[in-house]
Amino acid sequence: MSAAAVEHPCDDEPETLLETANRLMEQLPGHRVEIIGGVITVAPPADGPHARALTKLMRPFISAGLDDGESEVLQGVGLWLPGGPQDFAIPDLVIVDADFDDHLIKNNSYDPTCFRLVLEVTSGNYQNDLRNKVTAYAQAKIPVYVIVDRKHGRVHVLTEPLPAGYDRHEVYAPGQQAPLPASIGAEVSLDVDEIVRAGSPKR
Repeated sequence: MSAAAVEHPCDDEPETLLETANRLMEQLPGHRVEIIGGVITVAPPADGPHARALTKLMRPFISAGLDDGESEVLQGVGLWLPGGPQDFAIPDLVIVDADFDDHLIKNNSYDPTCFRLVLEVTSGNYQNDLRNKVTAYAQAKIPVYVIVDRKHGRVHVLTEPLPAGYDRHEVYAPGQQAPLPASIGAEVSLDVDEIVRAGSPKR
């Protein structure tokens, strides 16, 4: 008995960008794969200091009561972006409305309307956080975008989103407190020195 060739009518169809991104996620466990501005970006697994900085960053938000009641503090939640038909990002840390589960759009990513704050701790591809994501998150109308710039030892707080970026961009150095807008649901200030030290390798 001979085996007949199995026809796959879809084999000739090229992968969509989203299918390619999901395939890369499967092939590269631990990597963060995103589509920003119609371009797939792949970030390697975070290092220890990156994770330590995130732990330090979660504490003031949780202490302020933002992880109970009307909002939640989460890591690695997909954010569907309006910049392209298949764009999405996976921010390091977010504050979302408590009913965010009701706002799932596609590909484990949620509607930007339920995000109060998005935060990124930079890695090797820090320019993506400081440039491409500024535009992407502003277009998604994310009210507050915080960047912990480990390369330069600073914290950026961006507010008042516009179509091409944020209208307000404050930069804070070690020794300063970085106050965040009360619109996130509570009054929170980030200790820049503590965060920068946490994100640096211990000597």
